[in-house]
Amino acid sequence: MAGLVTFILALLPIATVFLLLVVLARSAKFSMLIAYVVTVATALLVWGTELTTVMGATVNGAVTAISLLYIVFGAILMLYTLEESGGIRAIRSGFTSISPDRRVQAIIIAWLFGSLIEGASGFGTPAAIAAPLLVAIGFPAMAAVMVTLIIQSTPVSFGAVGTPILVGVNTGLSGQQIVETTIAPMAFTDYLFEIAVKVATIHGLVGFLIPLILVGMLTRFFGANRSFIEGFRIWKFALFAGLAFTVPYWISANLLGPEFPSLLGGIIGLLIVVPAAKRGLFIPRDSFDFPPRKDWDEAWVGKLDDLEDHHASKPLMPLLKAWAPYVFVVLLLILTRTVEPLKAWLTSPGMTVAFDDLFGSGINSRTQVLYLPGTVLILASMFTFFYHGMKGSDYAKALKSSGTTMMAAAPALLLAVPMVQVFLNSASDRLASMPIVLAEGVSAAVGNAWPMFAPLIGAMGAFVAGSNTVSNMMFSLFQFSTAEQIGLGAAGAGTVVALQAIGGAAGNMICVHNVVAASATVGLTDREGAIIRQTLIPMAYYVVQGGLIGFALLAGGFNMWWIAAAIWAAAVLFAMSRNRGHAPAAMAVKG
Repeated sequence: MAGLVTFILALLPIATVFLLLVVLARSAKFSMLIAYVVTVATALLVWGTELTTVMGATVNGAVTAISLLYIVFGAILMLYTLEESGGIRAIRSGFTSISPDRRVQAIIIAWLFGSLIEGASGFGTPAAIAAPLLVAIGFPAMAAVMVTLIIQSTPVSFGAVGTPILVGVNTGLSGQQIVETTIAPMAFTDYLFEIAVKVATIHGLVGFLIPLILVGMLTRFFGANRSFIEGFRIWKFALFAGLAFTVPYWISANLLGPEFPSLLGGIIGLLIVVPAAKRGLFIPRDSFDFPPRKDWDEAWVGKLDDLEDHHASKPLMPLLKAWAPYVFVVLLLILTRTVEPLKAWLTSPGMTVAFDDLFGSGINSRTQVLYLPGTVLILASMFTFFYHGMKGSDYAKALKSSGTTMMAAAPALLLAVPMVQVFLNSASDRLASMPIVLAEGVSAAVGNAWPMFAPLIGAMGAFVAGSNTVSNMMFSLFQFSTAEQIGLGAAGAGTVVALQAIGGAAGNMICVHNVVAASATVGLTDREGAIIRQTLIPMAYYVVQGGLIGFALLAGGFNMWWIAAAIWAAAVLFAMSRNRGHAPAAMAVKG
């Protein structure tokens, strides 16, 4: 009984966020304020967490939130700079020349370009770059945020050149006696490589459907007819784009390890899909577009939706010149993440702002400003200023607008991230931290069915921590130990740890501070709960499908679990196709 009470109390902070933000649709600022108070009270009064630990975790969370705001500022500044220079107008025209179909544009920008950015940088950067770009070419702000969050699943486990595996899983498992004993005589580095291959395999089998689900979600929530079917009509192109990414992604994991699957998958996918889209390959004749701007729901619209085109009377900028800042961003992200001497300098102690042993809690907080994607984005905006020959007054206007938009996101992030840090650091002499108590409670309840629930624990970790890497660090050893206890052995435990990474990636779709940060880049506020309600659909598909495929791999050969996975995927798509909403009143009168 005491264990059940402790489990319920550990669930209280997450339940508070879900109830206020998702069910009651309160603002993120209010929801996270209440959640922070509930988490602190639970930690101090029930867990017996030291006050100094709570204070240290809060400050560490604030430092992390400021780092996120810095990225948001850089992303918005780059977009406003391109808008003022005329670059966005040329990019918009360029996408129309590839395909005027919004479904195609979403797949190319969110799925492929976003996955490339994830592979290079991670840290929520895909949404920060891709969402404003989608808005700039005519997407409603809320639609742009939704689709860029949905793709933060398959590429995430190999984001930032493999950090969730090379740092997250590696930190969680390396040097642990139970791991070394169970996998002997295999070397740990070989075991980690094996886990990475399993992660890529499961992601590939689950994730190739993400572009199809993405376009279905786009037309269902933002089309005039409110129909999933309208998105599914492009199923050939969506599956083609899904495989164009996941096949090279899987091959890269098998040949090169965890550093490059998402990066190479994104690059190769773009090289395959963009020429195909130009030729109209696999694209149906009917072209999808959003309703007229005047008929958009007010909830769809952010501040960036109202950007004015100051260059309508001027000749179009050459497309290569307009895209040059984005090429600059990708190249700089790759260089700073893969060139070891440069990376070592940017992350060296001399380049790091450090706060050690905050309030005597043992908690350290560090941020490497020059290494953050925000610095790359700011440098790209400065590059744009000179390369596009901008006026100083135009750049000043972009700076002012970016600062104003960033500040709108500040309260929610400055509450959300400290709440998460208190939750993660709540361990005391009497109790393990709240996330571990939750995981142990689920494990005790489900027993040998654990592999089915392993992705859910990973997703929970990412939901509260905002990071696949942190989720893997926190739960990899727990996942391994649980698998070993139910008799799965070294190979089976590796599959369960891979399922942890799968769930940790999927949890990014609903992570509160990812949603807040992505929304901020397009000037969208107080819509976080509605976005999470939307992204819960693909997240649920991902977590359940990951568990089913995990069981299939554990069973070996062709078995009932493969059939169950096929049925689940078909059931999700069928349920979506049967769900038809109603057009808004303004459209219904016209139609």
